[in-house]
Amino acid sequence: MTINEVFPNPTVKQVIFQVRFPSLFSIENKIGDFQENIIDKFPESSLLHRQQVLVTEVGPNGKVTKPPPDLGEGVIKIWQFRSPKRYTLNVLFGSLDINSEYHKTYNNRESRDKFRDIIEFVLDSFTELFKLPKFTRVGLRYRDECPVPQKENEAFKEYYNSVFPLDRFRLEDIEEMVSRTVSKKGDYYIMYAESFIRSGKKWIYGLDFDGFANNVASTECLSVTDKLHDIISEEYEKTIRAPVIEYMRQPKGGN
Repeated sequence: MTINEVFPNPTVKQVIFQVRFPSLFSIENKIGDFQENIIDKFPESSLLHRQQVLVTEVGPNGKVTKPPPDLGEGVIKIWQFRSPKRYTLNVLFGSLDINSEYHKTYNNRESRDKFRDIIEFVLDSFTELFKLPKFTRVGLRYRDECPVPQKENEAFKEYYNSVFPLDRFRLEDIEEMVSRTVSKKGDYYIMYAESFIRSGKKWIYGLDFDGFANNVASTECLSVTDKLHDIISEEYEKTIRAPVIEYMRQPKGGN
């Protein structure tokens, strides 16, 4: 099964792109120039401060080990840029991420709102200012919330090709079920997770796909992200069955 549609009611709830790199102290001086480059798509901005949680060790004499001096106050600066369309860009000294709850497709030709276009736009602006030869990590993550037809094994199996041990446990009896697998595919890695949990009176079947690659040349970043998307799409298509496709074709709120 190959999915080529842009659905009105997709199961994806959040998609995240991230690159990591050695700490760039020049970011603070150039962040204004970067903001000017991206302001058309990210008109709202703010500077956030996140407090680090420091875990210290107790020495043999019972005293708490002092934190290293280079941590300073333990505060991380985050330059955040937001779009009215519900996607956000965060820039830190050692990473950049785009978090979207808006996009329904990565690169479908039929859509004007492709997540890949936003990634390319941000990367072009960032690498123009910061001449990084490579990123230490490139990642793409999808989080899905999928419909649960009935809390019953046979109905669930009609919708999903799940890794849950349903031949051993009845879904009717489950209070919580979680599975997590990390696998290597050539030069790429994929974390695949399923969860079946209660949210109030509702049961939620969650899928989480987190693909990444290490030590990627900055000129190859977008092609690596394309490959990560292909791997994630393949795993998603292996997990869902035809009734889920029909669910996504329904108007939002009409299911």
